[in-house]
Amino acid sequence: MTLTISATSNNSPKPSFIALVPLFIFLALFIGAGLYFQSQGVDYAFYQLPSVIAILPAIILALLLSKQKLNNAIETFIGGIGHSNIIAMCLIYLLAGAFASVAKATGGVDATVALGLSLIPSDLLLPGFFVIAAFIATAMGTSMGTIAAVAPVALGVADQAQIDYALMAGAVMSGALFGDNLSIISDTTIAATRTQGCEMKDKFRENLVFAIPASIITLVAFSFAGQGQADIDPQQIEFVKVLPYLTILFLAVAGLNVFVVLTLGIVLAGVTGIFAADYNVIQFGNDIYTGFTNMQEIFILSMLVGGLAALMQQQGGLSFVNNKVEGLISRFSKSNGDASPRAAELGMAGIVAATNTCVANNTVSIVVTGDIAKDLAQKHGVNAKRAASIMDIFACIIQGLIPHGAQALLIASVFTISPLTAVSNAWYCMILAVVAVAIVIFRKRH
Repeated sequence: MTLTISATSNNSPKPSFIALVPLFIFLALFIGAGLYFQSQGVDYAFYQLPSVIAILPAIILALLLSKQKLNNAIETFIGGIGHSNIIAMCLIYLLAGAFASVAKATGGVDATVALGLSLIPSDLLLPGFFVIAAFIATAMGTSMGTIAAVAPVALGVADQAQIDYALMAGAVMSGALFGDNLSIISDTTIAATRTQGCEMKDKFRENLVFAIPASIITLVAFSFAGQGQADIDPQQIEFVKVLPYLTILFLAVAGLNVFVVLTLGIVLAGVTGIFAADYNVIQFGNDIYTGFTNMQEIFILSMLVGGLAALMQQQGGLSFVNNKVEGLISRFSKSNGDASPRAAELGMAGIVAATNTCVANNTVSIVVTGDIAKDLAQKHGVNAKRAASIMDIFACIIQGLIPHGAQALLIASVFTISPLTAVSNAWYCMILAVVAVAIVIFRKRH
């Protein structure tokens, strides 16, 4: 969502705090409803009021606050919705949803879980489930889908091996968020790369700098955690059904256009199902459509946030935030300027982390703060792939550590533990936070 006008331009809007009020209205409605339903003991409290409904009053207020004539303000809003990056982002969402839906319907998820279970040593169950969840989430592009697929299996193994439920839940949740953060078809990756204007393969490789050391430490930690052993029944492995996942991972890392990658993935998953399972062309078409509908909320929300961002930018809201963050950066920057990129990266991390703490949705937090991060990156010499990686990583960290997040709520319901217990064992997110901050501060820049 690269809608930002440079703050140095003569045509830049005058910074205005008032222009940010619509955003605060959106957050207040979304968070307020979540807190209310949580106090009533409602499951998935923060998801009872759809985000696409919570943002509507904010949009109306932004239109009313605009100093433009109403017709011109509406044109600004529509221009934000129709920005090429927003449209591209939404199309990728649709393709990613279709691939995930078809691959699941044709048995790809079950085949991948079976393959993972066949490879886990009986004395390394916790790190084994971390790896299974990580691979499936990287391939599927969804931490929620991964948890839904893996958690029931992990629960049964934990029962058999007498492993503490909280530890097993933490291992699965950690792996799911690892994969969601890295996947080229994850909505968070799509949002991060489109808002910052970089290639997915470049962001993927940049993310590895942070994810690999954090994941190794996590594997070691889970390996030394107290755990039992279980004899896992032999699994029927259908490797051909895993091929669509492996193919899109290989093609994406190789640098093929993401639209082509996802289209090939959908076709390959469908063909695999037709030839290897009881699957037909009509089911294939219906599953593609199901994948489209599964992306409905984030699709609509991305367009509405794009329009709201355009209104806030035109009214000076983003300039106001930029100026405040710039002030903090200059306070911590050294005279030689070497600290400026570091401070900018920490500023991006802080903005997206704070936003995600409020909205409990890592994709929404990236979309909402994308323009501000891009402007900071351009001013302080942070390349686009680095900015996208920072945004996605810190949104992922917070998503795994908030008890009101969807991931914590889902896995807590499967393991019958509290969401707070679940996030307290999401070790990967905690370790990634330490590793990421250390890399930002100490990594040499060329």
